[in-house]
Amino acid sequence: MKNLIKSILTVMAIAFTISTSAQETKQNYDQGFRLGFGISGGLPLDDPYDFNLGADARLQYDLSKKYSLTFTTGFSNFFVSGDDNDLGYIPAKAGFKAFVLKDQLYLMGEVGAAFAVTNGYDKTSLLLSPTIGYATSAIDISLRYEHFNDFPVMDGASTDTGLGLVSLRIAYGFKL
Repeated sequence: MKNLIKSILTVMAIAFTISTSAQETKQNYDQGFRLGFGISGGLPLDDPYDFNLGADARLQYDLSKKYSLTFTTGFSNFFVSGDDNDLGYIPAKAGFKAFVLKDQLYLMGEVGAAFAVTNGYDKTSLLLSPTIGYATSAIDISLRYEHFNDFPVMDGASTDTGLGLVSLRIAYGFKL
């Protein structure tokens, strides 16, 4: 009887050890780069701007399955009614992306600069951009707010700074 109990306890101990070892094995996530190309359209929240259109490229480095670092640049244009009043700029932003739901819904924050390049306007503006988005292995759709600290806006009859923009971005991305 003692031998039977020892045998059962030994078998249980071996089974427990094998089960525990199998659960401790973790799948390693491949860190790496992704590249995405997007187009965006938006509505400026301040006068005198009517709408915004742009194209961009985003380089993303996946730190883990949930967290990524980003760098985004491209060209965008604020359109204004009238002659030669448009404001074109090149954004350069670095950011942090965190996937919060099923590795597809994400929150992202970016900070950088917007370099004005049209109509003799040579001001550079601080650029802040919180974003919410949905990404699959190839498609990325996001809604973002951008704040341009130093771009001009009309405040009644006077000119001030601090332009806001709400924009929708649709992009195609792939692993490098």
